[in-house]
Amino acid sequence: MSMRAHIGDQLIVESPTTGATKRDGEIVGLHHDDGTPPYDVRWSDTDQITLVFPGPDAHIQPIGHGPGGQREATGQRASAATHRGPRSLSEAVVMSLVEDATAAPSMHNAQPWRFQYFRRRRVFHLRADLRGALPHSDPELRALHIGCGAALMNLRVAVAHEGWEAQTQPLPDPGDPMLLASVTLTGPLGDEADPAALYPAVHTRHSSRYPFAETQIPTPVRTALVDAAHREQVALAFVSGWHLQHVMDLALEAEARNLTDAGAAADLARFTRATDDQRPATEGVPEYAFGPRRRIGKAPMRDFAGGKTVPGRPTADFETLPHLALLSTSRDRPVDWLRTGQAVERVLLRATLDGLSASFVTQALEWQDLRWPLRDPMSGMAYVQTVLRLGYGPAGTRTPRRPVDDVLDIEP
Repeated sequence: MSMRAHIGDQLIVESPTTGATKRDGEIVGLHHDDGTPPYDVRWSDTDQITLVFPGPDAHIQPIGHGPGGQREATGQRASAATHRGPRSLSEAVVMSLVEDATAAPSMHNAQPWRFQYFRRRRVFHLRADLRGALPHSDPELRALHIGCGAALMNLRVAVAHEGWEAQTQPLPDPGDPMLLASVTLTGPLGDEADPAALYPAVHTRHSSRYPFAETQIPTPVRTALVDAAHREQVALAFVSGWHLQHVMDLALEAEARNLTDAGAAADLARFTRATDDQRPATEGVPEYAFGPRRRIGKAPMRDFAGGKTVPGRPTADFETLPHLALLSTSRDRPVDWLRTGQAVERVLLRATLDGLSASFVTQALEWQDLRWPLRDPMSGMAYVQTVLRLGYGPAGTRTPRRPVDDVLDIEP
């Protein structure tokens, strides 16, 4: 039977002795109407296009077909995959996807992540990078996992935007706890818009440390944010009344402790940047992103200046009744922390698209004796993982990121 292919199919060349894949590429051009060879092939390892007359060690892997193996009918709504073709990713695309992933937030903008991409298997690995660890503020690496979970969510969004279905596996190797997740590209994306529809917010979401308006968040928007967290198996609850006051009091108590605690001060100093700082501006929170000092109001803001005077830093009036949301899980394991990170970023992307700004209120979570009282005793979600401040106000300021080639390794 003669070989036949469609545009977008994969040409696989195997070793005649072991059967292992030696090379693969996307068929981007046909020379015969019936799909017989030769083919123009874009090779995954070089991104170069060559004319190929396949030998007996090659076969076609059909990708990009509709149900039952039939090509999708003309006139149907085309997904991103239909436009791009489900091909192996070029180095430029891999780097772009990781750049999208690293736009995620992390505590003190420490960026505790590193990525590997395996070309032949089309698999991303997300690993913990202990350069971004905070030994005093996050001794159990809970915040590290949450930050990495946020980067994982961004990667899922970017991969879907690029036109791929992906299978995500948290903590895939019990023997390697620093391997936090794998993301396998399994085929072309179908018509489901989630989570690709969140992509426009990936690079416009920034933490806002400015005052928000004393304006209610409409019920449909709140419901959408609750649903966004629920999709990642995390509960989101807006606090009010006595519980809101209690959460604010705990955050203020933690902030006061942080300002006098040597360990917390060391973590903060390592990841904040004054205007005259000579260190590379690739991580941490720079002075221009500290936000104004609070003059009045009850919004529990972190003082990234560590109580020090910053020349020219303005003061401002913050909210009297801030909108605070608790994200909680029923258990408190590394996998729950990763879920929380994905939920946090999904919520933040959804909030950004809905015109909301946001910042983190995690001070009380950094003190074990203050974390447990944060919870609502009437809720079954016993472990508060993070606290978000949401509202209508100025967009956040972009903070630096490490270069992609510093956080990505591309393997064969």
